[in-house]
Amino acid sequence: MNFKFPVEALSRLETPLYYYDMDILNNTLDTVKNEADKYGFKVHYAVKANANERILKAIQQRGFGADCVSGFEVQQAVDCGFDASGIVFAGVGKTDKEINLGLDNNIACFNVESIPELEVIDELAGKKGKVAKVALRINPNVNANTHHYITTGLEENKFGINIWDLENVLAVLKSLKNVHLEGIHFHIGSQITDLTSFRDLCLKVNELQKWMISHNILPKVVNVGGGLGVDYHNPDNSIPDFASYFKVFADLIELQPEQELHFELGRSLVAQSGALISRVIYIKKGVNVQFAIIDAGMNDLIRPALYQAYHKIENLSSTMAEEKYDVVGPICESSDCFGKAVTLPQTLRGHLMAVRTAGAYGEVMANRYNLRTLPIPYYSDTL
Repeated sequence: MNFKFPVEALSRLETPLYYYDMDILNNTLDTVKNEADKYGFKVHYAVKANANERILKAIQQRGFGADCVSGFEVQQAVDCGFDASGIVFAGVGKTDKEINLGLDNNIACFNVESIPELEVIDELAGKKGKVAKVALRINPNVNANTHHYITTGLEENKFGINIWDLENVLAVLKSLKNVHLEGIHFHIGSQITDLTSFRDLCLKVNELQKWMISHNILPKVVNVGGGLGVDYHNPDNSIPDFASYFKVFADLIELQPEQELHFELGRSLVAQSGALISRVIYIKKGVNVQFAIIDAGMNDLIRPALYQAYHKIENLSSTMAEEKYDVVGPICESSDCFGKAVTLPQTLRGHLMAVRTAGAYGEVMANRYNLRTLPIPYYSDTL
């Protein structure tokens, strides 16, 4: 299924804007649900990828849970109709206010990343006369083979509990009266396209499970996180290979009877359904390069500046002979560049441009740097 651009309708709107193809989104969500249901796997959507209300409601309607990394995301999930029994709350720096919000909403689980956090949750739950369900986020020291900013499962990362400290953590856990060990949790990174990393994770999980069983501990939930990547170079190859992804875990994870396998997928559910739409303001000729200056900036889509991430750029208005352009924004930073030496049809002032595969970590990360207004979202089923 190819992404559809209603160019005439988009041309009447003020840019920059985010545009979502809801057919792509719904087709992706249905594929994920069908593939996960084959094995009885449970999926929590990683809200940090895109917290747009319409996107969240479409995900909630499939019966997915929500993976949140702030109290604000917990509240947004609740407001969008996610059942509290499917909301999990991760993050290394949960504040007391955020923890209390989770407790007050009776969320499914706190994914805990340190002993101090475990002790604070116990204290706050005790004040409310509650027992909080927790999962220990364990650092499996598996290399995700992705950008170093978005790898999270190595010992030098700030995330998780290192395996060598696990016995100490479990000893503390036994001494606490207001927390209950619900599960073990892992997340090795993001934008992972080599399934070998997930195979390595499965083997580490199996080793850890054997160690825990030898210590008479059997958590109900094994949560292997997410991280499945998407194809940014071929955006119309729109649905990741969820069948192969889930099959890796079905074939290799050694679950015990009554244990549940949970996932926290984000990017792979929403990235391909969104595009950043912009207009060309100027074509500026340089000595060895020409610039296509567009009205979208790094504040609207920060990934290229932050990660040097690639997004395919398309001219929606031109079919003329191709030329090369550096596509840049108006922000007063040299890093405000969406692509260098991009091959495009001859591009002129006023042409509409699409920055593809921007449905994840796009709108949700937009900011008001240079006091610019936030881009407005539009949807294929309402234009």
